[in-house]
Amino acid sequence: MAISNHLATVVKHGSKAIGFSIGHSVDVLRGRYDVVIVGAGISGAVLAERFASVCNKKVLVLEKRPHVGGICYDFIDKHGILVPLYGPHMFHTSYENVWRYLSAFTGWLPYEHKVKSCVDGKLVPVPVNISTVNDIFGLHIQTEEEMVRWLDENTVKIADPQNSEEQALSRVGPILYEKMFRHYTRKQWDRWPNELDASLLKRIPVRTNFDDRYFSDTHEGVPANGYTRIFENMLGHKNITVLTNVDFHYVKKELRNYEVLIYTGPIDAFFDYRHGKLQYRSLRFEFETYNRQYYQEHTVINYPDDEVLYARVTEPKHQTGQKHHLTTIIREYFTWDGPPYYPVPSPQNRAVYEKYRDDSAELQARGVYFTGRLAGYKHLNMDQAFKEALDLFHGITAAG
Repeated sequence: MAISNHLATVVKHGSKAIGFSIGHSVDVLRGRYDVVIVGAGISGAVLAERFASVCNKKVLVLEKRPHVGGICYDFIDKHGILVPLYGPHMFHTSYENVWRYLSAFTGWLPYEHKVKSCVDGKLVPVPVNISTVNDIFGLHIQTEEEMVRWLDENTVKIADPQNSEEQALSRVGPILYEKMFRHYTRKQWDRWPNELDASLLKRIPVRTNFDDRYFSDTHEGVPANGYTRIFENMLGHKNITVLTNVDFHYVKKELRNYEVLIYTGPIDAFFDYRHGKLQYRSLRFEFETYNRQYYQEHTVINYPDDEVLYARVTEPKHQTGQKHHLTTIIREYFTWDGPPYYPVPSPQNRAVYEKYRDDSAELQARGVYFTGRLAGYKHLNMDQAFKEALDLFHGITAAG
């Protein structure tokens, strides 16, 4: 089922935010606010909560979607299973201030994220570790010293990788690159790795032990009541008004009385694409429910084979620990259509973004700030997005 087919259930199952018809809400938009925030995702929710609770400011939040939480939104589907509408999110952090901040709005369930990749009919660990190499090559490596030696003998010595293919060859060697990363990268970016910036596959984690955890941060967990509840708790302050189903670009002329504007949407859209459009890859999701306890053995299984059209399959129950006799899975397909997810790293996009960044810097003196993955045209882990928003709040308030 396509993602759009699920949106009709959002208001019923999800956010307590206010939805409204523009024609009957002009007075709300023209009200007096200290801070107007565009977007009710991570960045917008943090800043709204901080200005409302710490500074006692009156805040208006405008959200284009019919719910709060941005792409972190999750909801109870018609079968009673908690599912993420825009694909899974795994929270992990070593930022103590971020962990403390979020823990004020949610309890946590213990969880260690592990990912398997389907290679040659076997499910092997990602990140690449000793077990990955043993399973694929039929070896019996047992120590870190042996793994280091194997990598030294099987990787390509490239001192300064110029693209993602060279980066991968230098980290995992040609066979693992071909089996696990080359075609998966093609699915994700619609380009071969040798056409992509080296920074993309620099993120490939490689471990020289048996550690199969995907993350190694100090803190990791699952929100006890889902991600949407976090945003509802953050935005439930009496000083905050949240309006959903509202496109800032259609109503911005009605906003007349505010001191600070914080924009978290696509930066090129804010400036009406004056320098051209920035490229983003998106995702399409197919949800399917099965009459069984579980569909697969792990939360996430990657499918790097080019003959499989989807990139991965996620089963939320493994992550949430929910007890249910049915299970819902999510198949993910990368696409150029749909909401913006992944900024495309290329010299052309970088040059366009820098023009918008310069334009945005000029507006700061007028109380207009840009933050988040879309406004900053960059990939951000969840904890990085929370930290960036907290840092911006401290920067604005410290400046007076």
